[in-house]
Amino acid sequence: MSPVLAGVLQLLALIAALALAHRPLGDHMARVYGSKKHLRVEKWLYRAIGADPDSEMRWTAYLRGVLAFSAAGVLFLYLLQRLQGALPGSPGFRSIDPDQAFNTAASFVANTNWQSYSGEQAMGHVVQTAGLAVQNFVSAAVGIAVAVALVRGIARSRTGELGNFWADLVRGVVRVLLPISVVGALVLVACGAIQNFAGIHEVGQFLGGTRQWNGGAVASQEVIKELGTNGGGYFNANSAHPFENPGPFSNLFEIFLILVIPFSLTRTFGKMVGSVRQGYAILATMATIWLGFTVLMMWTEFHHGGPAFDLAGGAMEGKETRFGIGGSSIFAVATTLTSTGAVNSFHSSYTGFGGGIEMLGMQLGEIAPGGTGSGLYGMLVMAVIAVFIAGLMVGRTPEYLGKKIGTREIKLAACYLLITPALVLGFTAVSMALPAPKESMLNSGAHGFSEILYAFTSGANNNGSAFGGLSADTTWFNTTIGLAMLLGRFLPMVFVLALAGSLAEQQPTPRTAGTLRTEKPLFTGLLVGTIMIITGLTYFPALALGPLAEGLAS
Repeated sequence: MSPVLAGVLQLLALIAALALAHRPLGDHMARVYGSKKHLRVEKWLYRAIGADPDSEMRWTAYLRGVLAFSAAGVLFLYLLQRLQGALPGSPGFRSIDPDQAFNTAASFVANTNWQSYSGEQAMGHVVQTAGLAVQNFVSAAVGIAVAVALVRGIARSRTGELGNFWADLVRGVVRVLLPISVVGALVLVACGAIQNFAGIHEVGQFLGGTRQWNGGAVASQEVIKELGTNGGGYFNANSAHPFENPGPFSNLFEIFLILVIPFSLTRTFGKMVGSVRQGYAILATMATIWLGFTVLMMWTEFHHGGPAFDLAGGAMEGKETRFGIGGSSIFAVATTLTSTGAVNSFHSSYTGFGGGIEMLGMQLGEIAPGGTGSGLYGMLVMAVIAVFIAGLMVGRTPEYLGKKIGTREIKLAACYLLITPALVLGFTAVSMALPAPKESMLNSGAHGFSEILYAFTSGANNNGSAFGGLSADTTWFNTTIGLAMLLGRFLPMVFVLALAGSLAEQQPTPRTAGTLRTEKPLFTGLLVGTIMIITGLTYFPALALGPLAEGLAS
């Protein structure tokens, strides 16, 4: 079988699996977040944290819950790393330095999972399981909760109440993420991923000597790392490591885990607003962009550009032979179009245009399908922008699902839209202007610029994947990328929840002959065009200095 055909068959199998899971999982999440009943274990958790799950919250109270819970998570994870040297189950590892501990705490709480350390050489079992793995669950649940709050704001009228953050958080973990993770971990163990608490041990012969490897609860952390669109890795090689991702089937399964909740949340959205066709319109937008990027990436990496490419069957540099170009390209697009920092190949070794596709995927705002929750609320904000543009073109007050998009709503959507580019471009410009940050670049010229642009794009968009080549474990990058991750995660949530509160207070507007039908293919096309044009206008100058210049020169 040719490598191209193998890649196409993997893509078709992935699409079929996602299609089969879309309806049942989407309906299940709609029931979870619409239920008034509480499971016994949930009641115990509510009592433990002193929360009343039946009390409704306005957007300000909901936001306070999000920020307070996340701030507590940053502090706890920071202290856990700083005390690691005194903790049991930390096989001889020292405590983490302050700047790196801050960066890692910010990273995992912000659902970014950027790592400026080698996992198997820095983090012990306690930090990995009680710290990082726990944040993989709760940070993903926070993202879903904020998305559900926005959906409620669209669905409800004449009220400012958006639900209860603590109930949404607990239900997301207990009823959605945890059950799937248990099954998924068993699948990964069956595929060959390890699951133990072994210490450092020597294995085999390596260049005339032995090599040391850590054990760890890898399968259980790997599954929520992908399912929660978290990223990161137990080992420095991330999802290219055979203990995390043993073979082609596990690779395809992990890609499925990355995409299944973000795509299925569109069904949840449709059910909660009372029109599944609205959900299908959002799904079609996400799927169009994701499929287009995947096909373009596969074409770019399979394209033969010389004798070495001909012999290898494509651009195999930096890719695992276990996965090939097809499996690596599908994984790379899935991880950069969602907020998943996992990688199964070396992104810096992709072709110039391939690296540009990865960066552009993150710069879209990671909305196709995006992260768990963050993809849906990001796409809904873009839908608000699209109907506003459509209203300007026809001279009519824009509406979305019966809610008028007035001055307040469009200002909030615009602020959401501008936050991340300001962080990415601002931090990149300052880093390139100062002498010290540039010393961390492995390469010079366009590729070196891409290393820094990718790092801040990944951090501010809460992706967490690394381009490679950049020595990011410095005080400058640990601090600035840490700040970019926190601001890029929580400032947009402020505007999302404020928008949800504003929409919830409105009285619904009856549909007329002049109302834009947002469930039609015409709106899907408008939404895709809006996303691509806004992103292109924002980032094209920076991309022209980096991956586009490199691609045109090669």
